[in-house]
Amino acid sequence: MQTLIGRREALRLGGAAALSGLAMPAWASALGDSPRRAVLHNLHTGDRFNAVYFENGRYVPQALAEAMRVLRDWRTGEERMMEPALFDALHAINTRLESNRPFQIISGYRSPKTNAMLHAKSKGVASQSQHTLGKAVDVRIEGVQLAHLHKAALDVSAGGVGYYPKSNFVHVDTGRVRRWSGS
Repeated sequence: MQTLIGRREALRLGGAAALSGLAMPAWASALGDSPRRAVLHNLHTGDRFNAVYFENGRYVPQALAEAMRVLRDWRTGEERMMEPALFDALHAINTRLESNRPFQIISGYRSPKTNAMLHAKSKGVASQSQHTLGKAVDVRIEGVQLAHLHKAALDVSAGGVGYYPKSNFVHVDTGRVRRWSGS
């Protein structure tokens, strides 16, 4: 497996080869070959992303590299290759909501160090979090009721969906399909 920076550089320098080993899940294939856009706003860093990340039947390496920067661990600055299907899940959720507003990112990638620190403080943080694998985001959308966002995420069935109404976010991941509620 390539290092985090090596993987990112592979995306920047040549792209498709770095993504060739990543199979698109069946649910994401159902999105077709139409262009897919992700609109993200990291609330901790202020970074934004608004670009087409998939077109002409392929992921756009430069766009994914930039999106991964926006989803980096804001506590350590570490980046990781995020699973492209995660962007497909967000695209599908936004389509269901008929929204073009950005996903407000509460948490994207988490380094093992950050995740261990958060797990020690809260039983609500999994020790083997999908965040550490580049497969999860915690999000909300300004102007969209959290319950509607939660329902849209469940309808997409891309993976795990956690509902955190007191903390005001929905967890979306591309691991196995499951659901839970937190605080």
